[in-house]
Amino acid sequence: MTGTAFVLGASGQIGRRAVHALASDGWEVVAASRGGGSDAGWPPGVRTLRVDRADTAALAGALGDGVDVLLDCVAYDAGHARQLLSLADRIGSAVVVSSAAVYRDAEGRSFDTQEEPDGAPRFPVPLPETWATVDPGPATYGTRKVELEQTLLAAADRLPCTLLRAGAIHGPHSPLPRELYFVKRALDGRTVRVLPYGGRSRFHPVHVSNIAELVRLAARRPGARALNAGDPAVPTAAEIGDAIDAVLGRTSGTVLVDGPPPAPTVGAHPWALPYPMVLDMAAAESELGYRAVTTYEDSLPETVAWLARGLAEGKDWKEEFPRVAQMSAAADDWFDYAAEDAWLDTRG
Repeated sequence: MTGTAFVLGASGQIGRRAVHALASDGWEVVAASRGGGSDAGWPPGVRTLRVDRADTAALAGALGDGVDVLLDCVAYDAGHARQLLSLADRIGSAVVVSSAAVYRDAEGRSFDTQEEPDGAPRFPVPLPETWATVDPGPATYGTRKVELEQTLLAAADRLPCTLLRAGAIHGPHSPLPRELYFVKRALDGRTVRVLPYGGRSRFHPVHVSNIAELVRLAARRPGARALNAGDPAVPTAAEIGDAIDAVLGRTSGTVLVDGPPPAPTVGAHPWALPYPMVLDMAAAESELGYRAVTTYEDSLPETVAWLARGLAEGKDWKEEFPRVAQMSAAADDWFDYAAEDAWLDTRG
């Protein structure tokens, strides 16, 4: 049974695919965003709406007499949770995007401690939803997401909510496309790459189509739960680089380094985790009947083509992908080829 679905943050990476999945499944979809934009790939009948979620009165007006399910792609903290709960009489159930950044290991280490000495978290493989999370609070992205989750789950009698703890989200329109690291290097003509931790780093990816499938299933099966959101398999950093090369028809040599990046600006990349983060997807499979609609490798051609358009001659990649540029700058420089060549020369 379907009904009316309201997607908040519909113009973003997740929202675009979720609107398509819900509309294709028979829902009458309202696609709401600050800009009120649409997507050429959406089925006929999707209604677009301009609304700023910071304006609760406007959001209440947009919901009108109520909707059967609301997908919130842009909720980040307890304030957003309380806002949704204040509108619970207009919402049958909710699906809210959270993050795998909520987890901490047995020693209290998390993504928030990665830059500290011995701060990299060691998670069980696979990592279930029952594992401990960081303490809620306003300090970081992860702690804010825990605030969001706990506030919503504590009020499940008022608003049934499925929270999706997404891994490393990938696909077109990503504000943080990690694949850019390998795509840009290949298009810049680099024929070698340096990978720390033996190239074995694993950070569970999730394609937007797989998140959209989880949204579709959760919309049909309302409940109070937190579920991991991931692809069916977790490639290593070395496997990701090889897969991207295959899409581009390139071949790169790989220098593997046991341990962290060997020098400033050499070897750091967005998957460089010393210990694996692999999400357990058993709960989503058993509770929702989730089956991934794509794999990491099968989804790559579309993503790589989108990235290549942003890297086309005449475009400034830092303007096209500002969040990747910020991450690169924080790591000194992912694309300092001169420093990399100098380090490679020391190895003969």
